[in-house]
Amino acid sequence: METANTAPIERIARVLAGHVMSRNAEGDMASAAEAVDALWPEYADAALAVLRTLREPSASMVAAGDAAIWERMILAAIEDETISES
Repeated sequence: METANTAPIERIARVLAGHVMSRNAEGDMASAAEAVDALWPEYADAALAVLRTLREPSASMVAAGDAAIWERMILAAIEDETISES
């Protein structure tokens, strides 16, 4: 299994920033990569909120795997972020 080189909060924040800025979504920028690189930290709080909502898996997620492991993984990602803010 592949693992990411960046924290979940950064990855989510980059998606949110890109969604706002990119012409491929709601924005008007033809190429938003540089703007996303510069501005993703402004979306970190929203990204953390998204991650917090994922703590509770849906019924189909539970059917596909271990809910306790899922919760521990999400909580670890949240803890990593909140520790780094301190």
